[in-house]
Amino acid sequence: MSLKYAVLAALLEGEASGYELSRVFDVSLANFWAATPQQLYRELERLARDGLIEARVVRQERRPGKRMFALTEAGRQDLRAFAVTPPRRPTAIRDELLIKIQAMDGADPEATRALVEEGEAWSRGKLARYGRVRERLLAGRGEEEYLREADRIGPYLTLMGGIAFEEENLRWCARVLTILKQRAPLSRAD
Repeated sequence: MSLKYAVLAALLEGEASGYELSRVFDVSLANFWAATPQQLYRELERLARDGLIEARVVRQERRPGKRMFALTEAGRQDLRAFAVTPPRRPTAIRDELLIKIQAMDGADPEATRALVEEGEAWSRGKLARYGRVRERLLAGRGEEEYLREADRIGPYLTLMGGIAFEEENLRWCARVLTILKQRAPLSRAD
């Protein structure tokens, strides 16, 4: 999948500036799709050139004008077609920590433990951020009420996936740390 559809999906929430979209990527989409601001701005230019979004300049006092982007009907149609097309390939995990764990044998066990604990801290931080997003989306409603009545539930469903992913990361980290602790006497005997 290209960044194109992540940007189009983000614009379903309404018109946004590049900066606002960058924040959406950091908060709402980060649980399943990452993009740097530079990638995002390049993609916005490409989507505008292709007629899938439109841009307008909003004048601001004592600041340069900002460009606001919105979906066009062609962009909505393209996104709808994408949404019902089966993925081209299954999801693949790309995680630097997993490569380090794969290569850990013979490495300093304390350094490996520290890496896993750092991964654990990242997951806890993401879960805290996702919890704040969840509360904002629910706005005082219960989950079932929200899922029954909200205009758009896609952002909440993807948030649920991100929460489940980070909770599983925490379970995995706890298991790895337990195994490393059990093996500690073996490492010292080497």
